[in-house]
Amino acid sequence: MTWGLIIIVVVVILSFLREVKQYERGVILTMGKYTGMRNPGWSIVVPVFQRMMKVDLRVKAVDVPDQKVITKDNVSAVINAVIYYRVSDAAKAILEVENFYYAVSQLAQTTMRNIVGGADLDEVLAEREKLSERIKEIIDAQSDAWGIKVENVELKDFSLPEEMERTIAKQAEAERERRAVIIKAEGEVVAAENMAKAAAILSSSTGALHLRTLQTLNDLSSDQSNTVIFATPIEVLRAFENVSDWMKGQGTATK
Repeated sequence: MTWGLIIIVVVVILSFLREVKQYERGVILTMGKYTGMRNPGWSIVVPVFQRMMKVDLRVKAVDVPDQKVITKDNVSAVINAVIYYRVSDAAKAILEVENFYYAVSQLAQTTMRNIVGGADLDEVLAEREKLSERIKEIIDAQSDAWGIKVENVELKDFSLPEEMERTIAKQAEAERERRAVIIKAEGEVVAAENMAKAAAILSSSTGALHLRTLQTLNDLSSDQSNTVIFATPIEVLRAFENVSDWMKGQGTATK
């Protein structure tokens, strides 16, 4: 009889004990009223009169399902995201919202549709990090009353219709061609400026053009081809022209 009583007492005592893990906090309700928190370790909870609800404080990743949105410039697309958050106040997470897991997920979906729907397609494609930061700020501000702290929001994928993808590809190709034409034109300008400088330097020194011509012929002599190109300076042609005019003048004078 004694051993039976001892066993009953031990079972009753054990029924009063509740374990709270290191990453958890226990919210105690005594006869329906919030009466305190339980830290990690063993805690005594009186059955029937008290109830303890455990809240996980670790960072949670919520995968926001695909959402169909229409951007500000009327482009339909499908976008999804992932949200990282944690519970900063276990009491608020239990007392202020019925199911904070579901509430955060629904809030993230609504906020993502509103933010992406208020941005142009180019802004969504080029400034994804900026949009993610705006979504994070809104969700964090609205879920603060629930004891939730949003750590990060990442837009994972942004899918466009095939027709729009082809249009964007054509636009990117046209942009690359435009840049190529501009770069080529800038190269022509630089080449022309350098040639003008070289011409000014050669014309300012007597015999410089002749030496440059001889150097060019020396470079051509190393070529093994049968074609020989001889460049005649314009000054030489002018000299022949002057000699021809002088000879014509002499002939006229003799007559």
